Amino acid sequence: MISFDFPIVLAQWPLLAKGVAWTVGLTAVSAVIGVALGVGCAWARSQGPMWLKWLVGVYVELIRNTPFIVQLFFIFFGLPAAGVKLSPETASIIAMVVNLGAYATEIIRAGIEATPRGQVEAALSLALTRAQIFIRVVLPPALRKVWPALVSQIIIVMLGSAVCGQISTEELSYAANLIQSRNFRAFEAFIIATAIYLVLSMALRRLMNWLGPRFLFGR
Repeated sequence: MISFDFPIVLAQWPLLAKGVAWTVGLTAVSAVIGVALGVGCAWARSQGPMWLKWLVGVYVELIRNTPFIVQLFFIFFGLPAAGVKLSPETASIIAMVVNLGAYATEIIRAGIEATPRGQVEAALSLALTRAQIFIRVVLPPALRKVWPALVSQIIIVMLGSAVCGQISTEELSYAANLIQSRNFRAFEAFIIATAIYLVLSMALRRLMNWLGPRFLFGR
């Protein structure tokens, strides 16, 4: 008869708490920097010079058409061959930022291109600079249009952070794997990790949907 022992896994709550803290921290840092990178690259693809459009296009296609784990391994295992040595945590953040930035670029660009031309022409008639038009006229409604998709992508990146345990970043999946290696309760350990990821995803979506209208596009 199969028996389950969840308390033996929950007794390792300090490890789980540390894993949750690392997962949340990695997500917070990569979300802020990744979205900022996406905004900059979206501007480059929609309004930048041709050489910059081409350069950003190569970056976007390269990242969107390769697995995240390959990108992570390249940064952590490949770059040292070029003399660049990174800690697991730094490599994880860079990989998550680069990955989110590529997807955020296309999401935000779609919102920018949906901005009515009349709004831009009206801003030009008020003698606003190109930078002012982009920041004050184009970007806020663009973010409003694509915010749900952007939030979903941030959640995907958070869930993808589970891969970072493969390079010894002490996030949640790393903690669950460490616990099951100690007590051989793999089913219980990963069921609990799954439940925590579900709670984190739901909480992050609610938080982002609350923050966006209030602080990012002034509603």
